[in-house]
Amino acid sequence: MTDDAPITFPLPNASLDLTGQVALVTGASSGLGYRFARTLAAAGANVAACARRVDKLEALAAQITADGGTCVPVQLDVTDADSIVAAVDAAEAAFGTVTILVNNAGLPDAQRAHKMSVELIDAVLDTNLRGPYLLSTEVARRLIDAKLPGRMVNISSMGAFNYNGIGAALYSITKASVNRMTEALAVEWARFGINVNGIAPGAFSSEMMDGMVARLGNFVADTARGRMGDPAQLDSTLLFLCAPSSEFVTGTIVKVDDGQGSR
Repeated sequence: MTDDAPITFPLPNASLDLTGQVALVTGASSGLGYRFARTLAAAGANVAACARRVDKLEALAAQITADGGTCVPVQLDVTDADSIVAAVDAAEAAFGTVTILVNNAGLPDAQRAHKMSVELIDAVLDTNLRGPYLLSTEVARRLIDAKLPGRMVNISSMGAFNYNGIGAALYSITKASVNRMTEALAVEWARFGINVNGIAPGAFSSEMMDGMVARLGNFVADTARGRMGDPAQLDSTLLFLCAPSSEFVTGTIVKVDDGQGSR
């Protein structure tokens, strides 16, 4: 910054207004993705809610519309490269260039590493890593061509940092890879004004977490505060990373785990 060209920001520089932004959210048919889509729409973004279960997406879009927001349901299979391109095309046709991407779709593995079939290994890798990578590059390519800034938020997991051998090794590996993907793409696209960050949630209520509790028992009772997170408790972190106030933040993974991962 030079004296003749100062950069000034309002005080506080904390705007969460997403009016005019176009957000694409994957895994939006349930759980955290469902909440993320509603949260972004409530902040003013036009939301393309993506998942395989179109009926669930239509119900979400109706709810967002009833709340005064704007949402279009878009069928997406993140393991299919053609489906990824088609989904971005659909979002663009509805609202214009996607400026916010939330890579939320994920697939847990519930087997020991040496017992997993090749088909399950491929499904976990394709859903948790290959799909988000392809979708990120597709959205980035269009932002760069349009000379627009953007925000990307990759949903990681505290499993990327801690694994206790309970039978989700590949999930842990893919989420650690998502963290590195976030850091690497943040560096690559910084010059284009595209910020890439991640959120690593602890145990939050969702369909995926319900399955883990059913399989492993109520492990949450043994955590630092003995409680499960409510998806609403991720709102502030998501909005910050998608909003103008995080303009100088990129390549960061924010842990939101209630102290669960530090035990």
